[in-house]
Amino acid sequence: MTFLWAVACLALASTVSGCGEPSISPSLHHTERIINGQNAVPRSWPWQVSLQNRFRSHFCGGSLINKNWVVTAAHCEFKPLFHVVILGGYDCTSRADSVQVKNVVRVITNLNWNPYTLSNDIALLKLASPAKLGPRVSPVCLPPADLHLPDNLQCVTITYVLAESLQQVSLPLTSSSKCAEYWGSKITSSMVCAGSVGASFCQGDSGGPLVYQDGGLWTLISIVSWGSSNCNVNTPAAYTRVSHF
Repeated sequence: MTFLWAVACLALASTVSGCGEPSISPSLHHTERIINGQNAVPRSWPWQVSLQNRFRSHFCGGSLINKNWVVTAAHCEFKPLFHVVILGGYDCTSRADSVQVKNVVRVITNLNWNPYTLSNDIALLKLASPAKLGPRVSPVCLPPADLHLPDNLQCVTITYVLAESLQQVSLPLTSSSKCAEYWGSKITSSMVCAGSVGASFCQGDSGGPLVYQDGGLWTLISIVSWGSSNCNVNTPAAYTRVSHF
């Protein structure tokens, strides 16, 4: 099964009703910085997952796209023997938090993933058993193929890192020309840029979602991929363009 064929099947699966609909609406502001941290409302991002090692230490994020599959960044290098997927969490340091801990039986990394250029930075994780969907755990919607979105569209990225509870930040998409001013030819057609307005992600946020709301539903635009080494909030960061695949 090729990666593109797998994603096509998953895209069909995610069009069923129930995707992109949190049981509790997010509380969004456009001034928070993910590096400084603003707590998300519990259950407002039910597709957000935490990739952790067997000692329950978070190293990457991901997004649930149906009850069997998670999408994340290829550079997270998920290894089923050593890593697990945590669903339904809010405080990723708490053992009392009611979460689902899932093993993974298959990792499908894009065949064109290039660890040197970071192009095609996307991978699929098949859960060993289906996620139990409900108020705490539900999938995000996938975009149509080659979705075109306007520059400065306000989006949201989410992470567990740098604080005990789930964090969120609002930030706009950045034009290709503006992004090229910082990164030149490093930006490819498989990427989209966002940020450079005093907010961004940082190390450990990789693999997590960048989403936008369309018709009341939240859709996965892209996956946190790479940015400045010092987490500069005034420099645009690169995300994997999900619709490209």
